[in-house]
Amino acid sequence: MTAAPEDVGRAEARRNRMKVLAAASRAFDEHGLDVSLGAIARQAGVGAGTVYRHFPSKEILLEAVLVQQIDNRVDAARRWAARTDPVAAFFGFLLEVVDMSQGRKHACDALTTETSWPRPNLAASARRFRQALDELLRAAQRAGGVRTDVGVDDVAALTVGCATTWAAHRDRNGGTRMVRLTLESLRSPVSVTEGRVFRDVSGTLDVAPRCEECGTRLDARSTGRPARYCGATCRQRARRRRLGPGTTS
Repeated sequence: MTAAPEDVGRAEARRNRMKVLAAASRAFDEHGLDVSLGAIARQAGVGAGTVYRHFPSKEILLEAVLVQQIDNRVDAARRWAARTDPVAAFFGFLLEVVDMSQGRKHACDALTTETSWPRPNLAASARRFRQALDELLRAAQRAGGVRTDVGVDDVAALTVGCATTWAAHRDRNGGTRMVRLTLESLRSPVSVTEGRVFRDVSGTLDVAPRCEECGTRLDARSTGRPARYCGATCRQRARRRRLGPGTTS
């Protein structure tokens, strides 16, 4: 059965809209908010008129890009919530959010500098994200893996801080270590005293134990204290640095 012309037209319009959103997201990340709608149209492979029909101004397009990015995180939260381990789901989702925040500086700057934000669509998307995060947090708290004296606003602020720390750190391994240490603060006192190891269940960030001196990945120990250095050389180098200049042994 042949589709009606109006159905074909609507499907084509949806495809063009998605192409424009994808191109705009890349353009804003790579070139900042000064990129023109014409440049976005060329990157999307559509005419300028197509962009203007869907997004009459750059501000409307930026809002649509931000809404899509936040809604993608809401979908991710729901996927994590379907896991059997709510604690792993909670931390895995936070790591994914930190990972996906990389390269979003220009859009984030717009949110903090423009007094007209948030607009209705973006505000609604932010509420959906907050609800999804709150559900993951409460489930992890009920499971005993996350401290009960933190709320969703605390977690959201801490996650933003993690993303900023990771992006600003001169060394990726060092930044990842700082993210891991920061997120550890959300563990409940009981789970910390039990010696549970933070795991990167999402696979988005490599948060395995690493040498504090050179960053080399360390093998996790099943017994005893966790290793801090990969070998005697790094251990001695760290000791000399603690003792100060002129130390030879």
